[in-house]
Amino acid sequence: MNLHQRPDTLTECDREPIHHIAAIQPFGGLIAARADGTIAHASANCADLLGLAAQPVPGTPLHAIFAAEALAQVEAALASLGTDDVPERRFGLDLAGTGAQFDCAVHRSGSLSVIEFEPHARNDFADHVAMIVPVIARLEALGDPQALCTTAARLVRQMLGYDRVMVYRFHPDESGEVVAEELAEGMEPYLGLRYPAADIPQQARELFRRNRFRMIADISAPAVPIMPALGPDETPLDLSMSMLRAHSPMHLAYMQNMGVGASLAIAIVRHDRLWGMIACHHRTPRLPPFSLRTVAELVSQTFSLMLDRILVARAEELRDRARELNDRLLLRLAGGLALADSLPLIEELLAGAIPHDGVSLLVDDEYRASGAAPDEAAFRTIAPLLGSTLGSAVHASTRLADQIAEAGGFADYAAGALVLPLSRAGRDCLVLWRRPQTSTITWAGDPDKARAAPGEMLQPRASFAAWTETVRGRSAEWDAEQCEIAARLRRTLIEVVLRMNEDMARERARVAEQQDLVIAELNHRVRNILGLIRALVSQSQAEALSVPGFAAILGGRIAALAAAHENLTRKNWGPASLLGLLETELAPYFGADRARLTLAGEDVLLGPEAFTVLALVVHELATNSAKYGSLSARAGTLDVRLARTAFGDLSLGWREAGGPPVSAPSRHGFGSTIIRRSIPHDLGGEADVRFRLEGLEADFLIPRRHLADADTRPSVPLSAAPLASLAPATPAVPRPGRVLVVEDSIIIALDTEENLKRLGIAEVRVESSVAGALAAIAETPPDFALIDFNLGGESSEPIAAALREAGVRFVLATGYADGAATFERLGAAAVLRKPYGKGEIERLIGG
Repeated sequence: MNLHQRPDTLTECDREPIHHIAAIQPFGGLIAARADGTIAHASANCADLLGLAAQPVPGTPLHAIFAAEALAQVEAALASLGTDDVPERRFGLDLAGTGAQFDCAVHRSGSLSVIEFEPHARNDFADHVAMIVPVIARLEALGDPQALCTTAARLVRQMLGYDRVMVYRFHPDESGEVVAEELAEGMEPYLGLRYPAADIPQQARELFRRNRFRMIADISAPAVPIMPALGPDETPLDLSMSMLRAHSPMHLAYMQNMGVGASLAIAIVRHDRLWGMIACHHRTPRLPPFSLRTVAELVSQTFSLMLDRILVARAEELRDRARELNDRLLLRLAGGLALADSLPLIEELLAGAIPHDGVSLLVDDEYRASGAAPDEAAFRTIAPLLGSTLGSAVHASTRLADQIAEAGGFADYAAGALVLPLSRAGRDCLVLWRRPQTSTITWAGDPDKARAAPGEMLQPRASFAAWTETVRGRSAEWDAEQCEIAARLRRTLIEVVLRMNEDMARERARVAEQQDLVIAELNHRVRNILGLIRALVSQSQAEALSVPGFAAILGGRIAALAAAHENLTRKNWGPASLLGLLETELAPYFGADRARLTLAGEDVLLGPEAFTVLALVVHELATNSAKYGSLSARAGTLDVRLARTAFGDLSLGWREAGGPPVSAPSRHGFGSTIIRRSIPHDLGGEADVRFRLEGLEADFLIPRRHLADADTRPSVPLSAAPLASLAPATPAVPRPGRVLVVEDSIIIALDTEENLKRLGIAEVRVESSVAGALAAIAETPPDFALIDFNLGGESSEPIAAALREAGVRFVLATGYADGAATFERLGAAAVLRKPYGKGEIERLIGG
């Protein structure tokens, strides 16, 4: 059985239109409305759920069944929908004005707006919100994928109360394996079992990638039909993004065969591909409240982020190892050794890095081999087919004869192959071989019963008892790390094949130096981004009154940062268009009605730092306008104008009109702080915000040095600090009364200031530049200082010198990975690695 070979044709089960099922589960209701606010479809239980006198029929206006206040919130949620598949959620709405509260989720389905609702868990809502921070903190502390999976299974079961919670990981052949499990006493464990790829049809995988949360509250409950079943175009309502969608009878039968009465599954997506899922089973019907399910979904998103962080760190270690391997090989070959005679050297260098049993090398029509490898005649039989059949990239196979039949002649001693093509025509190549072995796989039931003949509908399996399969004639798997090392080795060997001259060797050294520089800078930026996100989480939670509010505020701000980062990386981290930023951020609020938006003035290109700051400022302006200003009204308009001053600075004017009356807020939240203080603090510019009755007005000035045509020199990335402190905090140091914080990012500065105040520091002074920090030290020397080493285009070395001269203990904060000697020379008591929080600060300030 070939575990990596997928069928060339889809089964009938793969073609089942599960998103066109025209029915929902009975624990909630669904209404699909046209653009004019009239009903196109409604679930048959709407009248019962909402307490209506009669079932709504197509053409009924929404305002005839929804209370005015609830309808306004639903319309606001619909207006907030982006272009992606993420629904908007609202909790505790009195939809029908009867006092009965509902949780709602809204999304678009073609031209229709879909409103789904279910009863609100009023008594438990606050407890659900309180779970978020401690659960996420538990996951953030982990550094191993298996520990992450095990902890996630335990936390999800504690939160949701299902009998069984599994973390399920997909293999390259799309089969899945249970890698972590938490279950109730007396249940049969599934840990370690494999499930065939056919258990999850292809269209279900694609739907699961888009709609990452799926729940069945009661396997046996009859589905509620959507009326009418077909729309005007004679097609059912597309329920791809529905939270209430009824499920395929095939899937329900499958779950019943497993003895499941209710289920819940959350997709784990990495790089837009399914990595696995968190699957929950219960023996009896179970319906966790919508707010609790939202918390669980947030936990799964945190799981995906933490998983990616761990795997990226491992990939960096792998790249370092592969680079060292390649450098050693190039050094030896530079001494004049012919590549055809380098096989012993290649084997020596690969020992321990890529386990193998034999090697074949064909270069310039010369063949060399060692170990369990085919002889020259047998290899020359397959050599012309390697390039034409497998392509020009590194190819891994556990049985090469499956792709090239001629390889079957020596498959009894060289079955698995890792093929490294060294020329486009495939004439030159290096192949690592592995002997066949006998292995066993424990499946959850006989995998052959999960297959159907072409054209036949697959029937759900009735048995999931452990079924052991013996696999013969295949080698061990080539894992991703080994393939990455092979790819780097291939690039090195190709350089030798091309006979690089001395100039090319110098160019290679230059590129390697540049790559190290880029990696160091990237590492610095990633750590700064993580610091920003951590600060955003901390600062945003004070503004949120609910799980969806917190998710919406935090998600919007992170999305603004992500959009800015995408624009910058598209330009190779160079200057990016301000008009493009404005178009991206404002387009969702206007749709086709662009007449309400005026963008005037000549476009400018902003440097990366300014572009990121402006992305957050514009996002907060647009969000506030959509809630309270002109973008919240259909007749509201927005005028944004760009102009250059006589000194070459950029002036940005923001004018709103036609919205509800505006008044100055009684308190300034985190969003308004970003608007008022980010540009002055981070960029040294100006910000003037005026709350006029007829609409908000704001004027910003961005200094010329942040514009693409400004005569400034790019700063050179600095070395990074080590993971641990250079020197431990002195045990007997008293807690300081005055602390100086020097940080060029206002978000990180605000978060650090708040954490220090929470720790009881009476006086905290924040500066963003070398000049400001030196003035603060001269005016009133602090008892302790926390300074960012790289302040944009400035180094904080003069600040360190002034603090050292004044006898002030200080620590350096940095996102770089090395540079210990530099920091020790500056006299820092310790190095604080970004991202950091209250706990790290508390350990360093003493007291």
